[in-house]
Amino acid sequence: MVVGLVLAVSGAGGLSGCGPRADNSRVKLAPPVENSTVGPGDVFTLEIIGEKELPSEYQIASDGSVDLPYVHRLAVGGLEPQEVADLVRKRLIEAKVLSDPSVIVRVKEYNSKNVTVLGQVAKPGRLPFTSGLSLIQVISMVGGFNAVANRDRINITRRTKTGTETVTVSGEAIMEGRSPDIPLQAGDQIYVHERVF
Repeated sequence: MVVGLVLAVSGAGGLSGCGPRADNSRVKLAPPVENSTVGPGDVFTLEIIGEKELPSEYQIASDGSVDLPYVHRLAVGGLEPQEVADLVRKRLIEAKVLSDPSVIVRVKEYNSKNVTVLGQVAKPGRLPFTSGLSLIQVISMVGGFNAVANRDRINITRRTKTGTETVTVSGEAIMEGRSPDIPLQAGDQIYVHERVF
């Protein structure tokens, strides 16, 4: 009697894989937040209009500071590019280097912003984040799923204003067009589970 019950339960479990295909319609993940603040390792260009002899490319040090001509070391970690430009402009005026400078800052590389992919993919690791990056793009960038990956069981962990949240999504549903791809944000962690044989 017990054996029959165990077989019935395991049989039902085996059949559930043949039931409705998984999709991501019930997944509730906080929408990605665009964050263009700069941090350690980021590279930006700085242009002071009319000052053509100055270097134009700078990298932010590990402590969030950067050395710039005339104004020396500035703490810029956590600032938006426009805030960096405003700070440089203010310092140039305070130091009486220029009376009314126009400063333009453009971020070239966001090395401080990453997405981490772990688990059953060809090359787990950390990738630089770029705006518009999606789940399937990132999986492709790490060489795709490996032979034992459970494509229907991918965790995405995201930092939000209230803490962190983790959801489980189906990559198979996205690749087959049954669900839209999932936009990522900087700091997201992705974990691809192993299939149970």
